[in-house]
Amino acid sequence: MVISLALLLLVLVTPCSSASWNTQNKIKTAVHYSPGFELGPGSVSNKYYYDIEFPRGHAALKGFTAEVVDEAGSPVPLYETYLHHWGLYRYYESKSKLLTDTRYDPHRVLHMSDSFPNSHIMIRNNGICQGNILRFYYGIGSETRGTNTDIPDPFGIEIGNPAEVPEGYEEKWFLNVHAIHTRGVEDKLGCTECRCDLYNVTVNEFGIPLSPSYEGGLNCCYDQTQCRLKKGFQGPKRALYLRYTVKWIDWDEYVVPVKIYVLDVTDTLNIASSDHDCLIEYKVDPCNSEIKKDNECVDVKRTRLPMQKGGNVVYGVAHQHSGGIGATLYGQDGRVICTSMPNYGSGDEAGNESGYIVGMTTCYPKPGSVKIFDGETLTLESNYSSTTRSRTGVMGIFYLLVAEELPHEHCT
Repeated sequence: MVISLALLLLVLVTPCSSASWNTQNKIKTAVHYSPGFELGPGSVSNKYYYDIEFPRGHAALKGFTAEVVDEAGSPVPLYETYLHHWGLYRYYESKSKLLTDTRYDPHRVLHMSDSFPNSHIMIRNNGICQGNILRFYYGIGSETRGTNTDIPDPFGIEIGNPAEVPEGYEEKWFLNVHAIHTRGVEDKLGCTECRCDLYNVTVNEFGIPLSPSYEGGLNCCYDQTQCRLKKGFQGPKRALYLRYTVKWIDWDEYVVPVKIYVLDVTDTLNIASSDHDCLIEYKVDPCNSEIKKDNECVDVKRTRLPMQKGGNVVYGVAHQHSGGIGATLYGQDGRVICTSMPNYGSGDEAGNESGYIVGMTTCYPKPGSVKIFDGETLTLESNYSSTTRSRTGVMGIFYLLVAEELPHEHCT
């Protein structure tokens, strides 16, 4: 009798492993469409869609994916419409004043200035770029169909916490969709790299003259610009949409919140002021003939990034453009925190387009096995092939989800 009672007490007081908590039967999924955008051969759309359909209430995001589709809902291949990037942003909107202009200034979102509407409060991720630069919650480009964004249990991105929303405001979300229609263009790769000569652009979208040394990038392929077509080519306009899928669960005591860090290989830090300077994009020069002979034409760009706050890495992935051959994030002692490699397509179907990056490998370390320490200086390295030509407007961005605490033991 004494032994039986002891066994009963042991069962009652022994905590269950957090690994037994599974959200698969709790995950909610919704598929939505952005407003339509119209593109003709060589044209560019860089639009911002506010107050999109999105989960409401206190919840934990578990995944977000997106792709460009046509009016029939069929996926559009990258060699027809190149998805340069999309970004998902969170903001608070005043209940007393609604935003009526659904087309927001692109550089004041991607390069977010301080002139965000007074009736809105931009909710940034955890950094580490200056101001509101790269402050998306999710963001990706051509690789969107083949990159896993699911967040493992018991972690999630907390949203909709009523204690965090200022009085008189409500939480909302907006999407930025930047797409380039390359049917009939003279140089598809050049158009997707936003080379200024192909767009016949000498000023940015604000009318400010570009530097003669600026050969290509976001300043040359802004909304409603036009990439050069093959002589005599004509083609119809198409109505397109960004179809996005959201996964989430209702928030409860067992969800472990993660913080979002977006790191940029172009970032430089002013030690005296502690100010970051993320440029988002950069140029890769072709290697010289001597290096070509050794078949070692790789452009390596590195930057050192001090992290004020650390934690346990839950997820990691890089974002690169065509020509990218991988990115790695290193700890201060040289250990590898995460390596993310591009997957290039080899066919014609959407999701496997030959020559395009159609996916990036991801890191899902076992909880507690990969840690960033408070105050640690990380090194981000981005590698590109530079064998054949210069590349403009390339990126080396790293997206990290970090949990400051490990999950507590609990029962289902």
